Amino acid sequence: MDLRRLVYLVPLVAFIAIAGYFYLGLQRDSRKLPSVLIDQPVPSFALPPLFDDKPGLRTADLGGEVALVNVFASWCAPCRVEHPILIRLANNEKVPLYGINHKDRPEDAKRWLAELGDPYRRIGVDRDGRASIEWGVYGVPETFIIDRQGRIRYRHVGPIMPQDLDKVILPKLRELGR
Repeated sequence: MDLRRLVYLVPLVAFIAIAGYFYLGLQRDSRKLPSVLIDQPVPSFALPPLFDDKPGLRTADLGGEVALVNVFASWCAPCRVEHPILIRLANNEKVPLYGINHKDRPEDAKRWLAELGDPYRRIGVDRDGRASIEWGVYGVPETFIIDRQGRIRYRHVGPIMPQDLDKVILPKLRELGR
């Protein structure tokens, strides 16, 4: 092969490889981040309560019933967007909902819940984010479906929108016997 042809061929092959890599990457849904915790027991954790009259959250609280664990923060704008759906899940659908307050000031979280409503049975305060790391949380909000055996069965990244609720969350809950 002529050296001049090789000089033109190498950049062309490199361009095709890079374009293919980006094409495949753009086909992925960025909201579907992989999680090694799917079908695994919830991580071991124990978080102090946000409110004095409501217990904190720990591993032993999850199991025995199908439930949701929502990681949220008062400073999180998408958390505010999904909050009415969480209220609906807790009130209308009667889904047990537990909260992990992620890297938030307790007074801000209390004020935020007083303004928007508190759908959570228990809220654990994760001031340093260590428990969230154990859960594999990339950012807030994230929501996990937990089965009766205390295993993580589904992970939703980002705010739960009405279509997510109707097409994914509620069907998964029904599938698990909720």
